[in-house]
Amino acid sequence: MGSLKLILSDLRYFSIAWVFCSLNIMIGTWVLYIPYVKDKLSLNDAQIGIALFCLALGILLFLPLVPYLTKKVGLGKYTLLGIVLFAVAFTGPLWAVNYTLLCASLFLVGIFSGSTDVAMNAVVSQIENEEGINMMSSAHGFFSLGGVIGGSIGTLLMVFFSKPVYHMLVMALLVILLNLWLSKHYFNTIETRDVTEEKRRSGIHKLRPLFVIAFIAFVIMSSEGAIEHWSALYLVEVVKVSSENLAGLGFIFFSVAMTIGRFFGDGISAKIGSVKTILIGCFLGCAGYLLILYKELAVAVIGFGIVGTGLSVIIPELFRMAGKAKGISASAAISFVSGMGFLGFLLGPIVLGFISNAFSLVKSFLTLLGLTVLALIISYVKLRYEKLNRP
Repeated sequence: MGSLKLILSDLRYFSIAWVFCSLNIMIGTWVLYIPYVKDKLSLNDAQIGIALFCLALGILLFLPLVPYLTKKVGLGKYTLLGIVLFAVAFTGPLWAVNYTLLCASLFLVGIFSGSTDVAMNAVVSQIENEEGINMMSSAHGFFSLGGVIGGSIGTLLMVFFSKPVYHMLVMALLVILLNLWLSKHYFNTIETRDVTEEKRRSGIHKLRPLFVIAFIAFVIMSSEGAIEHWSALYLVEVVKVSSENLAGLGFIFFSVAMTIGRFFGDGISAKIGSVKTILIGCFLGCAGYLLILYKELAVAVIGFGIVGTGLSVIIPELFRMAGKAKGISASAAISFVSGMGFLGFLLGPIVLGFISNAFSLVKSFLTLLGLTVLALIISYVKLRYEKLNRP
């Protein structure tokens, strides 16, 4: 909780943490309206999956340009530009009047989503290096908090808007105005680190000890992305909620649990260690999915909360273990693991869509349960008894 207190006590730290929060406020609001968009355009689950793939494609195609652009523009300036354009772009999917425009608008969202994500994380990293503080975990906690704000406030407000796009426009305006006001505290941040050594140490053979934890990161963040995009549809189509206003409850409980877990995860890890933290997190994830598959609203919503609690502590611990690997710099190791996790975050919702269309949405969540069980087994066998960087 020390880093959280630090963020809340100084606008320099709070301002960049709020960018994390803003990103997920928009996503959390969008999630509420996925069932609406599906019904409005008469789409099946596979088509929704392809549309989400367009968002992922926008991220992946634009990411190689981000380091060059942030260097030219400046980290702080590009972060502000990114979050403003991201907020504006996210009104597009709700304006879309046909499937082609939906895919194109989500592609544009992806461009600004990925670039903002890279820039804001780089700003936090730069602040940590300059000032010798640790705030990355809590900054990601603010990302989860944004999902809570977008989902919960959105659930309350959506009944007051005649059209969903008006709701999204209001949220975009609030995000833009708040970030313009706070941006002066990080606006002039620039990258000063020398990455020559990291490039020299990033050969593929030196990444082999990281494959196990990278796979776990892929699985865990696949679940994060899948729940973010499919939880509302699951409650509507499988649980059969009585009102679409309740469709966001699963995501809200998941996000609240993720937020709390990330704010307290460092203290738990200090007491029981990284391996036990990962194992407990995977176990809670499995238990949560079993409750979700029970298909009763109260039980399923509690299940989403338990999954969020379990998953919240895993990624930071995987990063911590990667940073201790021998033969590769900590930054290169963490970049590889986080990159695999990010890939899972993008592909999870897409794969779920195809599984749901071919079989059912229940089978999709069974797949997530199976992958989490696999991560639990691998964690126990590989991480419990083997040193990451020793034969």
